[in-house]
Formats: sequence, C-alpha cells, structure tokens
Amino acid sequence: MTIKLKEIEALLKKENLLKEFVTSNGWFYNLPVSDKELTHISYDSRQVNSETLFFCKGLTFKEEYLASAIELGLDFYVSETPYEVECQLGIIVTDIRKAMALISMHFYDLPQTNLTLIGFTGTKGKTTAAYFTKFILDKHTNHKTAMFSTMNTTLDGETYFKSALTTPESLDLYRMMAKAVSNGMTHLIMEVSSQAYKLQRVYGLTFDVGIFLNISPDHISPIEHPTFDDYYYCKRQLIENSRYMILNGDTTDYPLLKEMTESLEVPYLSYSSNREDSDYTWSKQHDELLTFTVESNKDPLNIKDTYTIQLMGDFNKDNALASMMTATVAGASQEDCKEGLAETLVPGRMEHLTHPTGANVFIDYAHNYLSLKNLLSFAKETHPNGKIITVIGSTGDKAISRRADFGKVLTELTDIAILTADDPASEDPRKIAEEISQAITKDEVEQLIIIDRQEAIQQALSLATANDSVVLAGKGQDKYQKIEGVDTPYQGDFEIAKEWIESH
Repeated sequence: MTIKLKEIEALLKKENLLKEFVTSNGWFYNLPVSDKELTHISYDSRQVNSETLFFCKGLTFKEEYLASAIELGLDFYVSETPYEVECQLGIIVTDIRKAMALISMHFYDLPQTNLTLIGFTGTKGKTTAAYFTKFILDKHTNHKTAMFSTMNTTLDGETYFKSALTTPESLDLYRMMAKAVSNGMTHLIMEVSSQAYKLQRVYGLTFDVGIFLNISPDHISPIEHPTFDDYYYCKRQLIENSRYMILNGDTTDYPLLKEMTESLEVPYLSYSSNREDSDYTWSKQHDELLTFTVESNKDPLNIKDTYTIQLMGDFNKDNALASMMTATVAGASQEDCKEGLAETLVPGRMEHLTHPTGANVFIDYAHNYLSLKNLLSFAKETHPNGKIITVIGSTGDKAISRRADFGKVLTELTDIAILTADDPASEDPRKIAEEISQAITKDEVEQLIIIDRQEAIQQALSLATANDSVVLAGKGQDKYQKIEGVDTPYQGDFEIAKEWIESH
C-alpha cells in the first residue's frame, strides 16, 4: 500500500481540509510538493520511519510525541497545529480526524468498493443483530462475511479476535477492511457507534445497508456526549450515509427517523412487534420462547414464515427480524435466514444455565438502561413469582449516566441487587457501586456491595431458590476486566457461574 504526497494534497484540497504546508522555509498553501511515495501511515509515534505519514491526533497529543517520532526518522506529519520541529514537511489541516479517514481510505485502495457494507447502530442489540446477520450471510456467501463488533472481530469470516473499540479508528478500520478484501471476503458487517461519527472514524464511508435498531440515553459524559441530543444526532448520521435503511418502527421518535430517511430519499423498510403500518411485524408462536412468526401485508423480501432462534427474549426476536431483512437486502435467501437464525449463538448474550434448585441463571452483556430493563423484564416474565437477584456494575471513565440509569431499573425490577466491578478503569469500583446504590430508591430492594466480581456471582447463586432468577449483567464471556488502563485476565461470568453450578 502506498500514497503520494501530491495525491494527499489533492484529496485534502478537494475536501477543503488543507490549511497550509509548513517547512523550514515557512508556511505555504500552494507548495510544489514532491512526488514522494509513502509506504506507511501511523498515529503511533513509536511506529514510524522515513517512509511514514504520521497523524498528530487526539486531545492528549503532545509535541514530544512528534519529536520522538522525528528522532526515529519521520519526515512528514499531518496536524491541526504547526509544530516548531525539524521536519521536512508538516501538512496542517482543519480537522485531523477527517484528514486521517480520507487519507487512510485512499492509502488502502478504497477497500469498501470491494465489499457489501452493512452498518448497525442503536443503543442496544447491535452485537446480537450483527451475529444474526453474519450467520445468515455465511449461508449466502459460504463464510465470506467479515465482522467488526463490540466484542469480537473477524477478517476471514471464521477466526475471531477481541475488539479494542466498537468501531475502530479510521486508519485501523481501512487497514482491516483491506485485509478482509485480501482474504476474499465479500460482505462486511459493522457496529457503528455514536463515537464513530462524533470522532469521524467513518467519515466519507457509505454503507450499502444501514440499520437503526433503537435509541435511549447512553454514553452521556464529559468525555463522550455532553447531552442526549448530541448522542442521538451522531446516531442519526448513519441514515445520511447509507444507500438503504432498515428502521425499527417501535423506536422512540420513529416518525423523525422516517421523515429524515424520506427527506434524504433513502429507500427503507420498517419492522415492529406491533405497529400495523410497518412493512414487517413479528408475533409469538403460542408459548414457544424461541419461535416467532414474521408477517407482512406485501412481503417485498419474501420472508413471511415461522422461524426459530436460540436466544431467549422478545428483544432478540426484534434483532432477528432486523437481521433477516438486512441480510435479504444484501442478497440472502429465505432459506439462508431460516438456517442462519437457527444456528446463531452470541458469546455472552442471553446465555442460560439452570441452578441446582431449578432457578434460571441468565448471563448477558446488558450494559445500559434499555438492555438491562429488557433483560430483567424477561426474567420477571419467566419466573413471575420468584425473586430476581441481579449482579451488575458500571464501567469507569465513561458513560457515567448509566449509574443512575441502572439504579432506576434495579428499583423497578429487582429484589436483590449485588453491586460489583465492571471495567472500573481508573476509577474506584466501590465509588461506582455506591453511585448506583444511591440511585436505587426503593427500600424493599436488598443491596449488597461485593467488589470482587467472582465473589459477587457466587453470592448471588448461593441466595437463589426455586423459581428465582439470577441475572449476571454486563460482562458475559468477556475474559478481561479493564483496571487502571490494563486488560486484566478475568474468568468470565458464564464460566464462573457454570463452575459454581457444577460443584453444587
């Protein structure tokens, strides 16, 4: 992969991103740059050489990082600010993140042109819907579907590795997309976070199919989104950057999403569990927990039928229907949908174990208001006369609003709340737990704070009796806890629960 300085100049000028060039001779706008060909791009000052274009990005970026890169031989950098350093050329831009996305896209030879791109956004359900869609498309493409999800990423359709971000930084995004293309992938499923648009990680990228699953307040904090309006605005950018949309008719403010989609002249289909004016609806199949029927007046995708999934909960039937519609628009058949849905398993999502007393044990990655509410509501429906015992924490350094949200849900839907650690990062996990505790406003909710997560899970299981439901929320099968910025090995909620059950 290579890119020439002249090509970079043309790209930046076309997008009105270029401010000026900086050299030892001064500042210039029309500088006769050389035809120098660069063979490497990086935003890590430790990974540079004389053939590298280095991006000075991030709120915490310091001039000393650039200086150390120059000591390693760096000659060319891109920045929003000119630095007084001995460097051959500084390319000064109005928006470093847009510039990085644009240059990375072309450095990696526009890999999106060789992939059918599918983007899911929403407050909850993105990972489950992504997995459903992948299992369906694997039937259609013979396992030539790559996926970037919150938990796992696959570039060859079959082997997975842990994801660092829900949506990778643009430079990493295009590098991985190019790798997927070289691996023979034909489709790519991505979870598109609000931060992806806030931080321009997907700037200039158009999705073949975009899916808006739902919306509720989340990621509201000083370092993420200052307000819900900002969060919601970023989520809606997927509509502006998709060729086709799938919309959840049950979503809050669905009329706004519909109006926006129609005003942009983006073709779309809607789905719902109950809206008669939706293109597709689903209904329960008698008392079957895992079976549902898809209905439609016109059935433009030819998917009316009865389907079976392995994940409990009505919210997963929503995800399944959205995924069927998405995969069908992307080329899959009804038979692909039937087979793919029936086989889909999602690590850490709605997994079920049976307690020695007969109580249900649910393990789910639920980590925001809406997903926790849906999870506890389902637990209540399953065993309405038993207690709900919930183990939960909240992440540190981000999404601070979740702590009050969790308190609200626990007030409404649990009997025993065991508050514990969940990726506390640089914060004190006990302080986080106490903030959740303060938001629980019903005295009848019994509260325990047990910071050691394994101990918290074992305590919850020891309290369960027949007809109870134990809910382990937040970590699923995640094998790490982020503590002081370090991914610290962790057994995983599912394995801890399974081990306890087998020993009792």
